[in-house]
Amino acid sequence: MSGGQAPVVKPRLDGLAIGLLVACCAFWGLQQILIKTAVAEMPPMWQGTVRCGGATLLLWLWCQWRGIPLFNRDGSLLPGLLAGSLFAGEFVFIYLGLQHTSASRLTVFLYTSPFVVALLLPRFVVTERLRGLQWVGLSIAFAAVGLAFSEGFAATAGKQGQLLGDAMGLAAGALWGLTTLVLRTTNVAKVSAEKALFYQLGVTALTMPVMSVALGETWGLHYPAWVWGSLALQTFVGAFASYLTWMWMLRHYPATQMSSFTFLTPLFALTFGVLLLGEPLTLQLGLALVGVAVGIVLVNRRPASRAA
Repeated sequence: MSGGQAPVVKPRLDGLAIGLLVACCAFWGLQQILIKTAVAEMPPMWQGTVRCGGATLLLWLWCQWRGIPLFNRDGSLLPGLLAGSLFAGEFVFIYLGLQHTSASRLTVFLYTSPFVVALLLPRFVVTERLRGLQWVGLSIAFAAVGLAFSEGFAATAGKQGQLLGDAMGLAAGALWGLTTLVLRTTNVAKVSAEKALFYQLGVTALTMPVMSVALGETWGLHYPAWVWGSLALQTFVGAFASYLTWMWMLRHYPATQMSSFTFLTPLFALTFGVLLLGEPLTLQLGLALVGVAVGIVLVNRRPASRAA
């Protein structure tokens, strides 16, 4: 893919986009599980350093093989660094938040990002405006997330850390939404998907080790094989393949519809959390996930055709 001109954005998600989104969401739901389980053995910021550093190297090798320029002057440097900083902040909150709350809960709050996209992006891109029924869908999903968050407020004193983790999930979601805004409304929208992702992974790969040192984490390489297997999946499939796919879709499909569709991820995270980690399936969290699923359907429902 070459930069220089913003690509044509299709009016709706097609079968290819939906299939890719489902695949990405399924892995992203699993990814929170992978991060949380590995944190028990490997400090979070150090884990993020290895993950993002490896993904940055993979992306650079991919671009070398494909002949995709990464360092040419195209007016995207400043907004690219801004997108990278927002992306880095998102993952700092994710890794730290998973130390205080369950993977399924944090994923629910992380995927409040569509609200940020739906509220702000139409101010810059007219074609991203949502219709009345789509706003109803987002409102239902928002109310559902609020229901899940209310469980944290009812926590006992011994569970106050859960509130901190939930808040970090919300902060990560807001930063993800702002990252999407920068990617769609600045010169970064005109560069290749690979270069847009390189900004994000590169800045994060530089930020994570600084945070790790600031938090006094101990670095090492002697971890169980399953930890390295988790990191390999996070790096190759998560930070490289799935994010590159997301960057490509952002250039060709409506970001508001894409963002709302990612509410599927909490459903996958809940399933994996219950099946793999034995996390509790509370009534409030279950109702919240049903609500966000209804929101997806409404936001992506085709408008009724008008009679001639």
